[in-house]
Amino acid sequence: MTTKDARSLPPVAQADLRRKAVAAVGEGKTQVEVARLFGVTRQSVAKWVQTHEVGGATALKAKRRGRPRGSSLEPWQAAQVARTIADRVPEQLKLPHFLWTREAVQELIEIRTGRKLSVWTVGRYLARWGFTPQKPVRRAYERDPEAVRHWLEKEYPAIQKEAKRLRATILWGDEMGLRSDHSAGRSYGRRGQTPVIPGTGQRFGCNMVSAISNRGRLFFLVFKGKFRAPLFVGFLRRLLKQVRGRLFLIVDGHPVHRAVHVRRFLESMDHRLRLFFLPAYSPDLNPDELLNQDVKTNALGRRRPVTQRDMIDDVRGFLWSRQRRPKLVRRYFREKHVRYAA
Repeated sequence: MTTKDARSLPPVAQADLRRKAVAAVGEGKTQVEVARLFGVTRQSVAKWVQTHEVGGATALKAKRRGRPRGSSLEPWQAAQVARTIADRVPEQLKLPHFLWTREAVQELIEIRTGRKLSVWTVGRYLARWGFTPQKPVRRAYERDPEAVRHWLEKEYPAIQKEAKRLRATILWGDEMGLRSDHSAGRSYGRRGQTPVIPGTGQRFGCNMVSAISNRGRLFFLVFKGKFRAPLFVGFLRRLLKQVRGRLFLIVDGHPVHRAVHVRRFLESMDHRLRLFFLPAYSPDLNPDELLNQDVKTNALGRRRPVTQRDMIDDVRGFLWSRQRRPKLVRRYFREKHVRYAA
C-alpha cells in the first residue's frame, strides 16, 4: 500500500487521523500495522504516539497554518528600528553587543516592539532595509562632529579659494610606522587547518612620511629613526625643492607638526609654505591615509622581509612605482570620505 502525505489533508482531517492512529496503537496493534492501515509512514505513527504520551489528546489537535501571528513588524516599527541601527551603536542603547549583528537586531526588535523574530527573519528585514554586513570603521569618541562639519563646509573651501588665488599647490601629508610582522589578505589552506606562515621571531620596522596631491603627485621619505621635528623639517625642505611656487600642506595634529622647530622654519619661509591642520581624531578626512593602507597591504603585507634593509627597499620600490602611475594616486581621492578633496 502506498503512503500518502497527511500534510495535504485539511487540519481537521489531520487531527482525526492522528487520534484514530493513536487509538489503534492503544488497542494493541503495532505501529507498522497502523501505518499500513491508514496509509502513512511508521515514523509518523511513532511521532503521534510520542506526542500523545507527552501532551495528551490536546497535543493532537489541528494547529493554525501559515506564518505565526506577530512575526512581522508594522511599517512604523520597521522604520523606527532601521533608523536606530543607522544612527546608533548597540553600546549606546546598553545592549550587550559590540556590533549590529542579526542577534543584536533581534534583541533590539524584541525590546522595542515586544516581537520575538528568528535570526533568519531579522536577516530578511535587514536586507529589505538596505543593510549589508560590512567591516566597521573605528572612530574615536573624542571626535567632534561640529569641527568636522566646519572643516568640510568652511575651512577647506577657504583653503581651496586661497590656494587658487595664490596659485599654490595643496598637498596632504601623513606619517606612519611599518612592522615586519604585519600581514594582510588571506592564504588558502585545507579546511579546518589554519595556514602557518614561517617567519623570524625578530621584529624590526621603519617609518615613512609622505604627501600627495589630487593631481596624482606623490612625495615620500622612508627612514629608520623616530619621527621628530628636524626630520620633518628636512622633508619640508625637499618638498619646497620639488614643488614650484607656494605650497599648502594639510596634516593632522601630531605634536611634531606643531613643534617650535617646525614653526620657526615656516616663519623663515616668508609664507611660501603654510601648514593647515585637520580636525582632531579625523584620519578618514585625509586622502594620504589611503596611501598608507595601500603600502601596508601591497608593499608589506604580502611579502615577508628578511631584514630591515629588505623592508626599506620594498617600501621604496613600491612608492617609486606609485610615483610613476599618477592615475593610481588620483584614485585615492575617489573614496567617499575624501572625495571632497578631489
